[in-house]
Amino acid sequence: MTFALTRFMSTATASYGVYALVNPRHLGNLLTSDRKKQDSFDVLARTYGGRDLALSAFGIFGRSEKVLTAAMLLRIAMDLTDAAVLSREAESDEARTMVLGATLGWASLNALALMVDRRRARR
Repeated sequence: MTFALTRFMSTATASYGVYALVNPRHLGNLLTSDRKKQDSFDVLARTYGGRDLALSAFGIFGRSEKVLTAAMLLRIAMDLTDAAVLSREAESDEARTMVLGATLGWASLNALALMVDRRRARR
């Protein structure tokens, strides 16, 4: 059981986690021009960084199909939640489009990776 696509997507998500920790202002800069709100989004970005690193560890190093599947399903659920929450916070249509593109795009890629890996495992 390799689950190569699941592990690849988990590694990509871990990369975003590192980015969010190193440059948390990216989120606030996208969503708002209000400095106080940007500070709040810095905290959220750091939370995303830690969350994504922790969950990615299960997706990268998990040894069972159940662990890998759970990690990916949680990742997809978090992406969908992020889409719902962050799109409401965006001050512009352009920012909202970018947020929805990123979050729904990642959710879709993660779902596709999991589906392909599970089908391959059944062969």
